[in-house]
Amino acid sequence: MSEDKYTAVWVSYSSITDFLTCPRLYYLKNIYRDPKTGHKIKIINPPLALGQAIHEVIEEISLLPKDERFNQPLMERLERVWKKISGRRGGFIDIESELKYKRRAELMINRIIKNPGPLKNLAVKINQETPYFWLSKEDNIILCGKIDWLEYLPDTDSVHIIDFKTSKNEESPDSLQLSIYYLLAVNCQRHPVSKASYWYLERSNEMVEKPLPNLKKSQEKILAMAKQIKLARQLERFKCSHKNGCSACQPFEKILRGEAEFVGIDELRSDIYVLDKTDEERKKASIIL
Repeated sequence: MSEDKYTAVWVSYSSITDFLTCPRLYYLKNIYRDPKTGHKIKIINPPLALGQAIHEVIEEISLLPKDERFNQPLMERLERVWKKISGRRGGFIDIESELKYKRRAELMINRIIKNPGPLKNLAVKINQETPYFWLSKEDNIILCGKIDWLEYLPDTDSVHIIDFKTSKNEESPDSLQLSIYYLLAVNCQRHPVSKASYWYLERSNEMVEKPLPNLKKSQEKILAMAKQIKLARQLERFKCSHKNGCSACQPFEKILRGEAEFVGIDELRSDIYVLDKTDEERKKASIIL
């Protein structure tokens, strides 16, 4: 089959995770477009907004030579980036809630300022806006994704994959993220990969090194999942396994039913919505002591 990236099925860590969680979720997040606007739909909430802001600051400095990364104070960068997700655009229900999350963001950025670690060292930047490679030319499938940081290790002429975590939760041992980033790093730049780490910015000054997965097995596993997605797209079969929808797809179904608040359009031309908790959910989330 000839290479045609415009007819290929593109898969990523997030889209594969969506499909494994719920095929209907995958459809609503990755294929569906609002017939009125022609845009994809997204849901924003405070944890997502927090992660978005931190990763945007990190991506900005990843584009700079190592001696220029801290010329502009990171807190100034955060302040500018935060304006994009302030208020309802970040899913914040009130100023107190936003200030709580902004304080968390400031603590994470301050941790980087005090412990820059690999961010002050040489780095490799893949020369693609969205790194991708042909996972299978025969099956017309492309794997894509952005790696947070590739530290260059001159002693071994290799790279160190670093993923920054803003969630309070540990990454699941079953997560495909590291396997996918490993495949991307191997196929989208010329230096061998010698190590990989997670950096939990919420709670630690140090990174947690993770063992590199088996490259061949990772590629086989991810290709098998990508083929499932391709088949579902061909058959247009994206059914939730729950009769009335699951907790993953139902929030997006609410958008289709007009039960969500439109708050804007993001830089990728996706329509952004907010889903507030119901009064009953708010009651269950707190108690009076």
